[in-house]
Formats: sequence, C-alpha cells, structure tokens
Amino acid sequence: MTPTPPDWPRLSASLYYDDPRAAIAWLGRAFGFEARLVVEGAGDEIVHSELCYGEAVIMVSDGGAAREPTQTWRRDAVSPRSLGGRHTAAMALYIDDVDAHCARARAAGATIVDEPQTKDYGDDYWSDRSYGALDCEGHMWWFMQRLRNPGPRP
Repeated sequence: MTPTPPDWPRLSASLYYDDPRAAIAWLGRAFGFEARLVVEGAGDEIVHSELCYGEAVIMVSDGGAAREPTQTWRRDAVSPRSLGGRHTAAMALYIDDVDAHCARARAAGATIVDEPQTKDYGDDYWSDRSYGALDCEGHMWWFMQRLRNPGPRP
C-alpha cells in the first residue's frame, strides 16, 4: 500500500452543514478541532475546509444544492438539521480525557445523547470510556478514551 499524501490520514470524512462557517467555529469550541484550511468562494460561501484533531481530518462545507444543482451527489448531501435530525452515519474519535471533553462539549451546547461511561468487553478485547453527542446541526459523534487494550493473543 502506498503512503498517503503528507498530513492526510488514510480515511477522512466530509460533513455537510446548513451554516458551515458557524459549524467550523462550533466544532472548534465544542470538540477541539482546529481549522487548517478554509477556502472561501463568492458570496462568503465555504467552498472547502479541513479541520484537524490530532491526525484526524474532517472536511466541512454546505450541501451545495444552490451552488451545484446539476451535481446529484452535492444536491443530496445535506445536514441532519434539514432531515428533521435524522442521520445515517456517525463520527468516532479517540481522545485523551472523555470526561473533560464531554464537559467542554456540553458547555458549548452539544446535546449529550449518551453520558460518559466505561465499557469493558473482557480481557480478550478492550475497555473504553466513551460518550455520544450531537453537534450544532445534529451530526452524531462518539468520543472514546482507551482504558485497556486487548490481552495477548495465543
């Protein structure tokens, strides 16, 4: 397998928001993402952005139906807010301190849908502390902190 481009993980995600500019600011305040690139287009729109948390990268933009009505993939890419809060995917991110992160997210207005709890899957597997939250437009996020790795395999 060839290496990825510099500063890019093998997998990244694109998230669509009704108000991507506000979402970029909110994701920084609530979840600790840092914007490494924001490309603005005509009319102050966000054409492309890259937000980082450690080596993780997400891209944030609007669905673009008004901008590119002939591109079906873009027209159909929408915020959960525009679907009555429904979502079809969730982001999962390992962090260092679940409880502190949850407090930060809650203070910034995240909806905590699963309070921090420890889940131990046994010595053959792992133990994590995690919580679930909805962001400013309803995207589902899971934040996990590894407490114990799996035991040695025979």
